[in-house]
Formats: sequence, structure tokens, C-alpha cells
Amino acid sequence: MAGEKVLVTGASGFIAKHVIAELIRQGYQVQATLRDLSREEETWRAIGNAGATAGDVKFFPADLLDDDGWAEAMQGCTYVQHVASPFPLKNPKDPDEVIRPAREGAVRVLKAAKQAGVKRVVLTSSVVAITLPWPEATPGHVFDETDWTNPDRPDITTYVVSKTLAERAAWDYVSSTPGAPELAVVNPAFVLGPAPDADLSTSHEVIKLMGTGAYPAAPKIGFPISDVRDVAVTHGLAMTNPGAAGQRFLTANGYLRLFEVGQLVKQALPDLAKKVPRGELPDVAVRALALVDGRLKAVLPDLGFPRPVSNAKAHRVLGQTFRSPQEAVTSAAASLRALQVI
Repeated sequence: MAGEKVLVTGASGFIAKHVIAELIRQGYQVQATLRDLSREEETWRAIGNAGATAGDVKFFPADLLDDDGWAEAMQGCTYVQHVASPFPLKNPKDPDEVIRPAREGAVRVLKAAKQAGVKRVVLTSSVVAITLPWPEATPGHVFDETDWTNPDRPDITTYVVSKTLAERAAWDYVSSTPGAPELAVVNPAFVLGPAPDADLSTSHEVIKLMGTGAYPAAPKIGFPISDVRDVAVTHGLAMTNPGAAGQRFLTANGYLRLFEVGQLVKQALPDLAKKVPRGELPDVAVRALALVDGRLKAVLPDLGFPRPVSNAKAHRVLGQTFRSPQEAVTSAAASLRALQVI
């Protein structure tokens, strides 16, 4: 690994900070992109909080909607970890605010990687590019990497559309472009685990809302759970494992209802017992509330339809093991308390 350089895009993001920390621990030289270099110092600190010394990380300015900067950022890199992508808590008024940077950014990064002679690009996609087909899957179906979300499904959010279209565009590019770099894709689920700073991910915002009493009751939904530390490991394994080229990898372990997540937060932080959800809302109430609370619209497709996933491929191809979903939740809650967020 000595001498091999890796570019990580979107370094200020939650997953990216942990990916950078994992790569540093493994001995790689890391370069990283930021849309705004004024965030360089805070990103360094957060990577340190994620368990690595970030002093040698070199940052480059680059934007997913602009060609400038990508050639310089990738110079000398053997691998690229393309983690950057917008993840809004609410649906934007203009879908292109999310879709364009996700889809065009994925292709822009791959084109720049081809020009730079990069060997392999690892793309951070999402479980939502897998688990929302249309027509709906058979009840009880366990989703795996052969499944795809239908971006024309009428009840999904712009974020879901953006992740699906971005991953599709990436696969289309490498399959149709001679000399394109190898591509591997990581599909995390509801990503928790320790927050390295108070610039919270969307998933951590959910924990924060629970811990501040925003939701006295939870919708009757659940999610596969990913620990961010496992997600970072998957990125590293997918980058170098010979069998990972051309493959997608679900990186999640177990399934928790939102109410169960709240109960785990209460166990970790007993003083929040009266603030976390104390029950579950009837589906009809959730549908009514979603008319005025945009954050709830994202969960409507999951009402009455659990979407468990299999991580068997990551076990088989990458040899990966995973932390429990309970550890992912409790470590997230503990980190938010340490950051004085809840």
C-alpha cells in the first residue's frame, strides 16, 4: 500500500470521514475533495475523531457539477472512492438540485478517473437503489444485489431517484466506455455508528430528533442498519479485492423498527426515556401527517412493507463480518451525547 494514493470525494460527509480514516489506518496516501476548502480544518479534526491522523491528507476543491479540479485531485491516484452525493432530509422543490449532482457527478468522476489512469472506482450508492421496485416485490422478499429500485415508482422521494439514476449511470458508463476504470459499488442502508463531529448526517438527525422529543410516537416502519465503521471497511475491501470489480455490495446487518431504535437510544441514555418515541403511530395517522411534514413522505412506501436485505455477498466475496445493529445505534447515541447534541 505504501505509495498508493486514493482520492476520496466529498470529504466533509459522514461516511467519507470514516472511509478516509480507514484508508489512513491501512497505510494509503489519501487525497480528498471538498466543495469549499474553508472546511478543511474542521474535516481534519473530524477524521481525527474517527480514529486516524489526518495531517497528511491533501485537499482539493472540486464540485460534482463542474469539470474543474478533478484532474488535479486524481493525479497519481490508483483508486477513487466516490462518496460525495447530496442527501437532503426533505424533498427539494426542484428535483434537479439532488438528481443532477448525483447522476452527473458520478459520470464526471468516472470520466476523470479514466483520463487519470485510475484502476478502480468505488461508488457509494445506497440500499434505496435496491429495495423499491415497481411493481412491488412479493411480501417477505429478502432483497439482495440483484434487485433494483424503479426510479419511475410514483411514491418515492427525489433522493431515492437520485441514488438509483446515479448508480445506473455509473454502470452504463463503464459498460459502454473502452478503457474505463473498474467499478465496484457499495450500498449502505440506514447508516449509524459514531458521529465524528456535530455536522450530522441525515441518519444522525433522526436520532437527534428522537432524543429531543420531536416524535412522541414512531411510524410502523423499520430499516436494515449499517454501522459506518463497517461501511468504511466495505469500501476498502471493494477497492482492492480482485473479485469485487463489477459487483455491488449491500453493507448492512439486521433490521430494526424505528420504535426499537428509540428504545436502544433510551437504553444508552436513560435520561431521554420521556423524549424518545413511546409507541407507534397507526399507518393512517402517518399518511395524514405526511401531508404537512415532508420528512414523513419518505417513509410512506415502507408502511406495512418491511424490506430486509442480505449481506451474504459481502461475506462470501469480501470475507466481511459486521457489527450488530444494536451497537450501531448505541454508539451513535453515545457520540451525539459526547458532542452535546442530545
